[in-house]
This record gives sequence, structure tokens and C-alpha cells, in this order.
Amino acid sequence: MKILIVEDEVRLATFIQKGLEENAHLVDIANDGEAGLQLAFGNEYDVIVADVNMPKLNGYAMTQALRNENQQTPILMLTAMGSLADKATGYAAGIDDFLVKPFQFEELLMRLTALHRRSSFNQLQSRKNLLKVADLEMDLTSRIVQRGGKYIALTAKEYMLLEYLMRNRNRIVSRIDIADRVWDANMDPASNTIDTYINFLRKKIDHGQQHKLIHTIIGMGYSIQE
Repeated sequence: MKILIVEDEVRLATFIQKGLEENAHLVDIANDGEAGLQLAFGNEYDVIVADVNMPKLNGYAMTQALRNENQQTPILMLTAMGSLADKATGYAAGIDDFLVKPFQFEELLMRLTALHRRSSFNQLQSRKNLLKVADLEMDLTSRIVQRGGKYIALTAKEYMLLEYLMRNRNRIVSRIDIADRVWDANMDPASNTIDTYINFLRKKIDHGQQHKLIHTIIGMGYSIQE
């Protein structure tokens, strides 16, 4: 694992670093919340270990800043305050787990391993529920569509049509197939309804984009291509 330690107590940070490196993990250290935030934004870590009380930016504020930017790296918070109220504050900020000081290094290692395993599983599940064509993404769980990170609002029928195209990316789908899968058996594929909805999608997805994704294949149908 690649782990970021954000801890202002130098001796504790060094102790954790030594133990993690002895277990073949890569470690970066920041000694205050602002430095930790900069490292977290500039690098990819598997897990972050942070203290609650730190100079410049405390652990809760650092976590909230990361979550506000959709940075979902698991965070284990070290704290001398293990009350229910303290934990409630932390969980509300987006912290994943707590470890109360003093602690055994073995417990820290077990918790970090568990957080990483859980995060890896969630990422795998997320990828299974994500359709992607170039920089266009469709989350099948949340039903959110984005291109280049920008949210695209779709009607229910537009969403269904786009989903069908994306599931068949880089392939040509005929008007008959679209009518059958997106509408119903009574839909006349010769009507201009399909063309109208394709144009709706083009305006929302390709308008202003240098790289166009939705293509009309004359005499054959439509295709969304990377």
C-alpha cells in the first residue's frame, strides 16, 4: 500500500512510518493538515492516517476538504478523544475509521489492511456499474451521466437510449433494434422519433465538444464510438 501519514507529533509519525515500511508499504509524511491536504490532492494513496488535532488544519477539516472535492481515499483518524460525540463528528466529515491513542501498531496495521481491502472491493463494484465511452461516463447505480466530469441532465427516455448505445459502444445499432429495446414492439422505427431523441442526445453530449461520440451510419443506424 501507499500510505499518507498526517501527524504533527514527529516521534509518533516516525514510529508509524518505520513499522509500515518494515511491512513493505510506501509512506509519505506531512506534519500539519495543510501539508497533508496538498499531498493528498497531488498523489494517489491507498489509505490516509491522520491525527485530529494538528496545526493549520485539523483532521476533521482536512477530511471535509477532501470529500468536498470527491476525494474518496479511506481515512483512519488517530485521536485521544474516543467519545461517541467525537466519532459522530468525524464520521459526519467523512472519516472511515478511528483508532484511539495509545494503540498497538499491530491493530493499526490490521485496520489499514481492512480499509484498503474494503475500498478495493467498492472500487471494483463501482467499475462494474459504470459505462464509459471516452470521457463520457454513466453510473448505473446513481443514474448520473457526466462528460469530462460535467453533469448532464437527461430525461428518462434519453437515459434509456444513451444506455443502450453505450452498452453497444463501437457497434452499429439499427433503428429496429433501438425501437424494440428502448421503446416497445408497437413503435414504428420509420418514424422520426428516434432521430429526434438522437438529436437531443447530440446537443447534450457532443455540443461544443471537439471529439464527437454519437454517429449516424447512413442506411444502417447509429453508433457511439470512442
